[in-house]
Amino acid sequence: MAVTKAPERIVVVGGGIIGLATAWRLGQRFPDTRIAVLEKEPSVCRHQSGHNSGVLHAGLYYKPGSRKARLAVTGIRQMVDFCQQHSIPHEICGKVVVATSEEELPRLHTLFDRGSQNGLEGLEMLTGDELREIEPHAAGIAAVRVPQEGIVDYPRVCETLQSLIRDQGGEVITSARVTAIDRESAGWRVHSSVGDYECARIVTCAGLQSDRLAALSGTNRTIRIVPFRGEYYKIRPERRYLVRNLIYPVPDPKFPFLGVHFTRMIHGGVEAGPNAVLALAREGYTWTDIDPRDIFDAITFNGLWRFLGKYPKMCWQETRRSFSRELFCKSLQRLVPEIRVEDLTEGGAGVRAQAMSPDGSLVEDFHFVEGPGELHVVNAPSPGATASLAIGEEIASLLK
Repeated sequence: MAVTKAPERIVVVGGGIIGLATAWRLGQRFPDTRIAVLEKEPSVCRHQSGHNSGVLHAGLYYKPGSRKARLAVTGIRQMVDFCQQHSIPHEICGKVVVATSEEELPRLHTLFDRGSQNGLEGLEMLTGDELREIEPHAAGIAAVRVPQEGIVDYPRVCETLQSLIRDQGGEVITSARVTAIDRESAGWRVHSSVGDYECARIVTCAGLQSDRLAALSGTNRTIRIVPFRGEYYKIRPERRYLVRNLIYPVPDPKFPFLGVHFTRMIHGGVEAGPNAVLALAREGYTWTDIDPRDIFDAITFNGLWRFLGKYPKMCWQETRRSFSRELFCKSLQRLVPEIRVEDLTEGGAGVRAQAMSPDGSLVEDFHFVEGPGELHVVNAPSPGATASLAIGEEIASLLK
């Protein structure tokens, strides 16, 4: 009698947008393979994927030739096609990046050149008057208009991906915290709070826990995740007319983060922010969310102290701004001078899983760690959500 061989399994750890996109792409590439997603939370999309600003990033900022640049440019096209195909709310509304001083003009032109090298379509250099035809209340002497950028409902993207994985015959198993990963002769054994899973190959896309999950399989945890919380305000409904779509600053190379900006949201409203403060828990969305293990992990990492030594002024300013609506408003007024303190209401917060090197530098590009039968996504910050379908496609091609 012929013996039917059971299909091999690939386990994906992490039910955020990158884990789900990867599982879906794996199901497409390996249709005879069982795909299982293990997510520690009661539902998918509970952290970075559900706490971001919902922007579709076209690839303006990223170093030409980098993985970020390549996958952002491919990823936004794939994401827009995906949203159109599955009737997910999205809008290509465009963005302006605004120079408010002469000092910023060379950097603005560098951004324009970088976006052109990355293959962005329809970029325009605008004068101050042309800027105000698009955003009448924005300050600025010049701007770059990025027409390909937009806004989207990322939680709906995650829900759709979850359904598609199950339609392929895969599993999305929630409340399944992974506690250990052991290599076995035929592959891997993944231990979780709901049972053990044998698999031939494993992919971890664990976001804020990515370095820890990679370490469970024996990967050296040289690069460490350091969590930075970004806090937002919302603009009162009667003052939303001050922002039509997306208004961003020119990044300052002396600082490692982008700076506060204005974002219209797909279901209405306008967000302003974020700042960037060190979070006291990897999944801590307020100052009262404290995890002693996460704090100990951060303060015993030399890279954090070297980072703080490089940017002491910025770190102090960001912390002060976290406790002062007036200081936050002053930062926003650089882009939209008519914004007033009373226009701001409490918004949400997100935590960025920022990979940091021991020398205190931030890992700028997407960073994968590969081994026989394993791949770990250790760093995938913004534009990770936009690029998620392209990231999943790349992982599926790497996981031979």
